[in-house]
Amino acid sequence: MSRYTGPAFRKSRRLGFSTLENGKDLRKRTTAPGQHGTSRKKLSEYGIQLQEKQKVRIMYGLTEKQFRKTFDAAGKKKGMHGVNLLIMLESRLDNIVYRMGLAKTRRASRQIVNHGHILVNGKRVDIPSYQVKPGDVISVRESSMNHPVINECLENNTNRVSYVTFDSKKKEGSYVRYPEREELNAEINESLIVEFYNR
Repeated sequence: MSRYTGPAFRKSRRLGFSTLENGKDLRKRTTAPGQHGTSRKKLSEYGIQLQEKQKVRIMYGLTEKQFRKTFDAAGKKKGMHGVNLLIMLESRLDNIVYRMGLAKTRRASRQIVNHGHILVNGKRVDIPSYQVKPGDVISVRESSMNHPVINECLENNTNRVSYVTFDSKKKEGSYVRYPEREELNAEINESLIVEFYNR
């Protein structure tokens, strides 16, 4: 299955959940897309679990295969399966670049990483799914220091999460620690995702 490249707002409206995490996608219209979008059917238990999985998968921009692979890897770690899954998704390089304010959306941050603008511990990494570890230093490549999209995002960014640090002048930051569950999206019920895959 190929990656979805259509309108993000449409997916958010379908799920009734802000996949961009800023609420802009649901501000104008909250109804589901389509002619009969005003009425939402009551979901079965399976439907609720599927919807929860789709929320997280679309929010982080993964294909079904990538998401399942991450879910399986999270199950091999110590601790709660669902929380481990969210931490692994949050530790992806494209997400850390987004959290540092180098891009407006995760989709844009994936493109920045793909195009080779980002260094991890001084080495160029162009794989968006690369797992960043606490202590890793993420910086903008020397030749990309004046990249207009990156500069525009840094000027407008005022809200960064506490588990990353970033120096806007040096365009360098670090992944300080793994996030706590309370610091991640409270609207996600990760136990439903675990139930969906273990049914």
